[in-house]
Amino acid sequence: METGSLLPKNWRTNFCGRVKSAATVLPTFRVQVCPSTVVRAPKCLGSTFYRVTDMLHVQDLKCLYSNAIRALDGVSITVGKGEIVGLLGPNGAGKTTTLRCITGEIAFLNGRIFEGEVRFNDMKLGTAFPFEVTQLGISLVPEDRKLFIDMTVEENLMMGSYTIRDRKLVRQRYQKVFDYFPILGNFRDRLAGYLSGGEQQMLAIGRALMSNPQLLLLDEPSTGLAPLVASAIFDIIAKIRDEDGTSILLVEQNAVMTLKISDSCYILENGRSVLHGKSAELRNNSKVKNIYLGISEDIDSGLLGQG
Repeated sequence: METGSLLPKNWRTNFCGRVKSAATVLPTFRVQVCPSTVVRAPKCLGSTFYRVTDMLHVQDLKCLYSNAIRALDGVSITVGKGEIVGLLGPNGAGKTTTLRCITGEIAFLNGRIFEGEVRFNDMKLGTAFPFEVTQLGISLVPEDRKLFIDMTVEENLMMGSYTIRDRKLVRQRYQKVFDYFPILGNFRDRLAGYLSGGEQQMLAIGRALMSNPQLLLLDEPSTGLAPLVASAIFDIIAKIRDEDGTSILLVEQNAVMTLKISDSCYILENGRSVLHGKSAELRNNSKVKNIYLGISEDIDSGLLGQG
């Protein structure tokens, strides 16, 4: 396949022009990690480095909206390399806000982090812009997908690769998306707005994978999907981790499926981390079973007794 054949024919000139400008003017500087290693990092990022094996480390994060509404009041999360980590909690607990703080989107929603920090690959993100966070290797699949509905499936996928200059890698990622979601291969020229809910979710995940992320953030990928479709999406999420080695932070309301495919899980309540543990252990936690799995200890013991 020729490189040019991957580029959309009716590219949106104005929008993509702005994207190209943002990607090419990113200021960089050299920071010393250790005597034998030098890396390049966006100029706006902090240069404090830590000897931590975890890929993502969120420490005691506190966040305000409009300088008045405290959305987060002490969230701590760790995601290791090649792990799937679940983030559970009721509506309004701060799950989506946590993702916004990681990606830098919070600053565009009249919010700010006033305490705590987010580190990725030992680098303190500070006040990084979303496109800079993407360049570092973090991709977000938002809850409402945010697809370009008047663009085709192929064009949406190509928009996910705008931070990659290696066209060979773009071709590889493009093919990988269709390996994960074969059904999208039948709709390359179809407008995203005409896809079903499940197909749109597949496209949103595929677009995020185009940037070849080290860390994939998923915000409630099963929302609005039929149970069978949602189950298929969760299977693919596990496959992405297993085949690509991609670390995944999964925000979900479906506690049963999240605890099934994740390695560990955090539970948020009122903007705070209140519980953390291995998923297998949390499945047997009385509070988790009662509140999130809908199984009371009395009912559970009765069923076990009948068995």
